[in-house]
Amino acid sequence: MAQENKLAAARFDDTFIQFDNISFAYPPAEEKAETRPIFQNFTAVLPGGFVSLVGPNASGKSTFMLLAAGRILPQQGTVYLLGRNTLELTEEERSQLASFIYQNMEFDTKDTVAQLVQQVYTNGCFQGCCRPVALESTDHKDLLEQVKWLLELDELEEKPLSTLSKGQMQRVILGFSLLYGSKSIFMDEPLFAVENKQKHRILDYIRKYCEDFGITVYISMHELELSRMYPHKVLLFYPNRDMDFGTPQEVLVPDALEKAYGVPTAMLKDAESLTRRSLQEQYQDSEG
Repeated sequence: MAQENKLAAARFDDTFIQFDNISFAYPPAEEKAETRPIFQNFTAVLPGGFVSLVGPNASGKSTFMLLAAGRILPQQGTVYLLGRNTLELTEEERSQLASFIYQNMEFDTKDTVAQLVQQVYTNGCFQGCCRPVALESTDHKDLLEQVKWLLELDELEEKPLSTLSKGQMQRVILGFSLLYGSKSIFMDEPLFAVENKQKHRILDYIRKYCEDFGITVYISMHELELSRMYPHKVLLFYPNRDMDFGTPQEVLVPDALEKAYGVPTAMLKDAESLTRRSLQEQYQDSEG
C-alpha cells in the first residue's frame, strides 16, 4: 500500500499550489467590529494528489481552498495554481484549472438531473468523451455511465434539480465535478449528508479517479477515519493557522490531533459527531 501511494503521488506536480506571502481577512460583520485576518503573511508550497484537509471549525480550511481555487483573492500576496496567478485568470481559465464544491450549493433551474449532467459532461474539459476509471470489475463504456452508476444518479434523472434532497443534491454536484474534468477539484464538506456506505464507495472511487487522470482533489472532511483510509496526503490545520502535511500515518497522530482540536484523542469521535450534527442543523435551518 505504501508503495502504491508513492507511485501515485509521483504523478502529481510538487508545486500544485503556491501561497506567496498571503494575507486575507473577511469584512467585519458589524461596522465597528475588529477585522481579524484568516491568513497573515502566509507562505506555502503544496503538491497535487488526493489530499484531505482536517482540523476544527474556523481553522481556515474553507478559506484556504477558496484562495487556492481562485474563488476569492488575497488582499496581499499572490496565489499560484498550477503555476498560474489566480488574479490573472479569466473565468473560463479558472474553471478549467479548478472546480469547487461548496458546503451548501443551490441552483435556480427547472432542468432535470439528466439534462444538467449531460450538459456538464459535454461542455466541460472532457468534451463528452472520456474512458471510465479502471475499476477491477466494470462494464461501463465511458465516464458518464460510470459516474451515474457510482452516485446512483439514474434514479434521479427525471427530477428537476430544485426538488432534490440535500443528500441527493450532493451526489449530483459530485457528479458534475467528476464529469467536468477540471485539472483540480476542491470539495468543502461534500459528503456530510451522504450515507456512510456511500461515503466509502465514493472516496475509494475518487482516489482511483485522481490516480487514473492525474487530477488533484483537495477535500475537507470531519470524519478522521475516512481521512486515514483514502487520501494520499493530509493537511492538518491548527487553530493558530499552523499546519502539518504528510501521509495520514505521519500526520494523524494523537499528539497532533489533541493540539489541533483541544480535546483528548478519546473524545474526538464525540467532537466529530457534534460537528456533523451542527452541519445538519445548519442545513435544516436553511430549508425551514
